[in-house]
Amino acid sequence: MSPLEKLFGKTAQLTVLEYLIKNRGEINYLSGIAEGTGLYHSSVARVLEPLLENNIVIEKKLGKQIRTFALNVDNEATKHLITFYDEMKKDLGD
Repeated sequence: MSPLEKLFGKTAQLTVLEYLIKNRGEINYLSGIAEGTGLYHSSVARVLEPLLENNIVIEKKLGKQIRTFALNVDNEATKHLITFYDEMKKDLGD
């Protein structure tokens, strides 16, 4: 059980956020996030919206249809989330 799941329970948004934190620095596709988290494509798209609105995640389009996502590591709130996650991982284990 992940540290975020231990504290907050299992939600789709936390699952996606944790996946992106673990894969920070990488470009992720919607289908890859869905596969990596075990969530439906539509669920991932839905829970990414608030993360995009709050600039936690950034989106870049490749061509007309391909959307890519990455954790916005330059955002202060994102930096706090990463620090919190890393500290909880040390304290609660993975």
